[in-house]
Amino acid sequence: MTLSLEQSTELCSLLADASRLRLLLLLETHELSVAELTGITGLAQSRVSTHLARLKRAGLVQDKRSGSSALYSANGVSGAVGELWELLRSRLDDGQLRVDHERAKEVLRSRTPGQTWAESVAGRMELHYSPGRTWEATARALIGLLDLGDVVDIACGDGVLAELIAERARSIACVDISPTVIAAARKRLAPYRNVRFHEADMHATPLPDASADHVFAMHALAYTRTPEKLLAEGFRLLRPGGRLVVAALNAHRHEAAMHAYDHVNLGLQPTKLQRMLEGAGFRVENCRISSRESRPPYFEVVTALARKP
Repeated sequence: MTLSLEQSTELCSLLADASRLRLLLLLETHELSVAELTGITGLAQSRVSTHLARLKRAGLVQDKRSGSSALYSANGVSGAVGELWELLRSRLDDGQLRVDHERAKEVLRSRTPGQTWAESVAGRMELHYSPGRTWEATARALIGLLDLGDVVDIACGDGVLAELIAERARSIACVDISPTVIAAARKRLAPYRNVRFHEADMHATPLPDASADHVFAMHALAYTRTPEKLLAEGFRLLRPGGRLVVAALNAHRHEAAMHAYDHVNLGLQPTKLQRMLEGAGFRVENCRISSRESRPPYFEVVTALARKP
């Protein structure tokens, strides 16, 4: 979509106001009324209404009736407006925004006397903390359903994944090139007799052909300049019918984060990862963006499941 000079000036003006940005970020997480937004931000009600009207005209905000008031929420948009907003949002990180979100939680808790916690966050429950309700707890509960057979954990780090699945695997081969993290993994996994450790290059492991039922490459791709070679190694290690599980960052522009965590690339788009998997000989069962972080810089995670024919 191309823009005229007048349209581009209007678009930049729309997103150049700090108050509008505060409102828009709040409404990406919560449905809020004008009165609630006024209480959270401390802005005058007339000013909030004016900003909301402008954001609504631009298609960034929508509203719906709830009793005698209207509840506003962010509206996912595409085109030039959406592209510019995504670019700006990915770089926003400010103390005022964190204060706004804490105040929003207080407002929601006091919205309806007698309303249960679950009722107050219905539809957005995954965004809110409650005791014991974590992704780790959920994962540990579901792991019991699995029967993983022989597993290879490529770029295993200090053994977090191996510890999670150790009781559901016949054997686990942990592979990492760093002696420091292998030593930490040995310590973490000392109670498990079915885990072996290999200090080795993940592109050329010392493990035999067709020795695994499952190969995990959980963020291993961030540490390779030759992802095709790593995927080919996963294919070699699997038995026919075995599956490769991949988690990787989606393509991004955050070079500072890449260097801070010793990554050697800027992620992979799902379509590119799928082509690589197919090129390695896999039958891809799914390959998509599965999650998006809720805090700047909003990294997205691509997950893929591929089977060796």
